[in-house]
Amino acid sequence: MSANRVIFFIFDSVHLLDLAGAVTVFYESGCCGNNYDIRYVSPYRNPATSSGLGFSNVEPLHSIIVNKDDIVIVAGMEIKKWDRADDHLWIPWLQDAAATGATISSICTAAFALAAAGLLNGHNCTTHWAWTAALQREYPRLKVIENKLFVQSGRIFTSAGIATGIDLALYFIEEQHGAAFACVVAKDMVVYMRRDGTEAQNSIYLQNRQHINHPIHMVQDHITKHLHDKLIIDELAQLVFISPRNLTRLFKSVTGITIGQYIQSLRQEKAKQLLKTNHKVAWVAKECGFSSPAQLRRIIKKNNIDHDHC
Repeated sequence: MSANRVIFFIFDSVHLLDLAGAVTVFYESGCCGNNYDIRYVSPYRNPATSSGLGFSNVEPLHSIIVNKDDIVIVAGMEIKKWDRADDHLWIPWLQDAAATGATISSICTAAFALAAAGLLNGHNCTTHWAWTAALQREYPRLKVIENKLFVQSGRIFTSAGIATGIDLALYFIEEQHGAAFACVVAKDMVVYMRRDGTEAQNSIYLQNRQHINHPIHMVQDHITKHLHDKLIIDELAQLVFISPRNLTRLFKSVTGITIGQYIQSLRQEKAKQLLKTNHKVAWVAKECGFSSPAQLRRIIKKNNIDHDHC
């Protein structure tokens, strides 16, 4: 891709984070040295979010002529408030945009819009886990892929929901400017690391956190930020003022895995991402807290992780 223009398509009752997360990625890319022309279009003069916040200065669809180098991102909307009587206002525009060869993508429930426009017929796609069955049922010509962050089929991308729009936007940044720059943008956003589309919706950065135990969340946050350090259970326990034995028991009871398994999973995932950059294995091993480059090489071999700098 060589696009420097990103066009955000906004339905009425758009989900705010679906839109804002991806927008921020491209905005921060500009702050980090690679600018994008960010445009906002809608079939409605003053669309509003599902949470009630309204927008102004949104361009009408006819004012934007999409070309093949553009990225068009349709942000997810509240399905129950989606007015299908207005299909004629936007479906031809979206179909024309796709016909130019532009990259067309959806976030969350916006997959329904791409499907309604016929853009997903015969394609693999995904959406938020709560809507995958409904999408497949309503549009049987699609192949809905369960439990993926985002799915690519040619120039069409569909993503799972909310925060996965950030992952997809970072993917576009990486495709255009390289993995190292995408990491810079992610760091600037205080996003831990871009997750791959091949990862499950409950990827390692989200799974094992579906609990409400605040001390364990604190320990997990500390582990994530200090993977390069030697992590000792006694010291982790001191952070939350409980005994090492109680921390070990409590951690497994609320997450389903041991502290050691959690640390190892995070280290492997971080290494997988860093190996996409131009860093040597020795540096990645140190950054991720492995005991030696040899240990990381064994993990690379065991898990068939792509790498170029062993």
